[in-house]
Amino acid sequence: MTPKRPLADRPTPRAARPSRSDRLSRSDLRSRAGRAALVWSLVYATGAALAALTGPAFGYALLAKETGAAAETAAAALYGAAAVLGHAMLRRPHAKRLSTAAWVVVALCLASGFAALLSPLHLLFFLSRNQPAIDWAALANQSLAVLGAVLWGYAALAHRRGAHGTCLHCGGHTPAPEAHRGTRAGLIAAAALVPYAALKTAWALGATLGFTGVGRPGVDPEYTSDLGILLYDHGVDVTAVLAVLGMVLALALTRPWGRRLPRLPLLALGWAGAGALAPFGAFLAATGVLAWTGSADLDLADHAPWVFVVAYGGFSCYGLALGRATLLYQRAARRACDHCRSRPRVTSARRGGG
Repeated sequence: MTPKRPLADRPTPRAARPSRSDRLSRSDLRSRAGRAALVWSLVYATGAALAALTGPAFGYALLAKETGAAAETAAAALYGAAAVLGHAMLRRPHAKRLSTAAWVVVALCLASGFAALLSPLHLLFFLSRNQPAIDWAALANQSLAVLGAVLWGYAALAHRRGAHGTCLHCGGHTPAPEAHRGTRAGLIAAAALVPYAALKTAWALGATLGFTGVGRPGVDPEYTSDLGILLYDHGVDVTAVLAVLGMVLALALTRPWGRRLPRLPLLALGWAGAGALAPFGAFLAATGVLAWTGSADLDLADHAPWVFVVAYGGFSCYGLALGRATLLYQRAARRACDHCRSRPRVTSARRGGG
């Protein structure tokens, strides 16, 4: 009888052989991510420097206004420093603190490009009129900043996972149990939009709470279309409806019924909303605090300062909580990793035990 060959000497089945992506070493993937972030930073910083030297151009002008070269010079300096950080991440792959600094660059990129994430609101053109023309150069620049946030986010993850010795594709996380899907984060995100939705609805119903100007709060006939005014006359504020949809999104990411919805659209909406509203809400809240305390003389467009702090500041809280809910949803919906062969934890209930 022919003796059996040891398991170690048996050929690897064709189906179990690693794919080409599996054969890439950690250093290859990490260096690719780091080089992409480094090249992007150099390109964006160079464009900002040229804009500072030649005048506001290339879409770098702050809020599309003639603000001098201060904003462009600051952008060139900050993103130049980001390029230095990217070079350091390539040279020191095991320095764990560098990946933490990389997330600061991600936040900077989102602050530079959050207007591009809000640009889909231009699709509501049928509810407005007399709006300024779209600055396509600024929109392209902001979209490039969002791309930078994606590249730097991937570089930060790759560097952190490489420094900790975990899988570069999944971070070594197994799919999370259904009981840990961030229910609290979804509830916080939904609650953060309640003040805004309630205030705008109250204005549509005739209240003037927090409004210090003349006329109807929340609607301007010069810029609101006839359809928007008609809805407003019947107590329906479009932005309040959008806030309610935002609440539904947060709950869909954290409640069992959200599992019946397509995964990729939920992830795209969740990350886009978190990236856009977190910095936008922080800016509005800071504006309200400065005006409320008298530290700055700001034009709040006939609104009481607390409106910006309480109602509009909720956007920032919503963005942060939505980001947390999206992250937990992504982990919960993660499939088994084909690169490190991680598998879900098998509980006694799945085995059929008590």
